[in-house]
Amino acid sequence: MSGTRRFWFWLIALLIAAMVLAVAFWLDPVVQSWIVEHQNRQLRDVMQQVSRYGDWPTHVVLGLLLLAIAWWRKSKKWSRVFLAMLIACALAGAAARVIKVTTGRARPSVKTEQAWTGPGLSAKYHAFPSGHTASSTAFFAVLLFVCWRIGLACLVIPMLIAFSRTYVAAHYLSDVVFAAMLGFACAFLVARAMKLISTLNAQRPTLNV
Repeated sequence: MSGTRRFWFWLIALLIAAMVLAVAFWLDPVVQSWIVEHQNRQLRDVMQQVSRYGDWPTHVVLGLLLLAIAWWRKSKKWSRVFLAMLIACALAGAAARVIKVTTGRARPSVKTEQAWTGPGLSAKYHAFPSGHTASSTAFFAVLLFVCWRIGLACLVIPMLIAFSRTYVAAHYLSDVVFAAMLGFACAFLVARAMKLISTLNAQRPTLNV
């Protein structure tokens, strides 16, 4: 892809992402009202468990377990993939943390007239974006760059986690939408970096000659 075509590709992609996020913000009150009106005790209990175990520690444990298995099987390819998944998860989680502490958006469960309060450490005002969704999306989205069929199937997991976070009134729709975008961006950057490192390592013997 030429430089000009790459520029227009990313420009259009950013514009589409901005439009999707704008629509998500517009739909926030509609979606939140629907969730409030359709609360179900059994479903809420399930979503609370999904939300509880859908945070970054579970993904890190899973990633380390998969990495250990790949290392034991002496699979360099999958060792790199699982390592990339862990790095992407950590990167997305850290980025989401910085953004939510900086923006200070009140969670749906918080009754306040000021939705955005700015920098702060209170968890009640850490709605934007969803750290759960960002970390999970980044973790599994790496697989899209290895085997899109596996990656696409695994994206059901962050989608379920995103729904659980909105259902338990921890986040708005726009929070999880932006978090998913952040997760994809981190996964892309890590996958590209790992591919570049692999290419350089493969070329090293030739460069030494």
